[in-house]
Amino acid sequence: MSVIGSHTSVVPPDAASPRSRSHLANDAWEGLLTAHIRLMRQFAAEDIWGELSMREYDVLHTLSKCPQPQRIGELGTHVVLSQPALSRLVDRLETRGLVERNRDSSDARSIRIGLTEAGARAQRAVGRAHGASVTATLSAALSPEELSTLITLTHKLQEHAL
Repeated sequence: MSVIGSHTSVVPPDAASPRSRSHLANDAWEGLLTAHIRLMRQFAAEDIWGELSMREYDVLHTLSKCPQPQRIGELGTHVVLSQPALSRLVDRLETRGLVERNRDSSDARSIRIGLTEAGARAQRAVGRAHGASVTATLSAALSPEELSTLITLTHKLQEHAL
């Protein structure tokens, strides 16, 4: 990627020109961020979310993947929101009956957040449509082998992140 003015354009690396590890790493980072931004905008614009925002769906989806209700701090490690913003979002979801808060049986000072039946239904309904959209979008751009490589690379990055 190269940045020209305020516009970012994709410039594939030239195999013939040697590039420093720093340039490669920063170009890869910019490419990853740009792809994320564009995909998120595309998915957000779709008419699949019903009465949920993408952020609300993200919280419901995250909770649906957890084997047990989560503390707010644990939930915060999986969603891109500040702790105060996540707390407010959970409050709204609780008011709508999509999540519930319960005392943590192992620590009476802690609260665990879990999906209600209504929250699980809402997550599944939106999740089917969103999953189909993700499948169509990524499968149109990447071969099955490239998708497997992307999974491997993103997991590797996740393992090395703090």
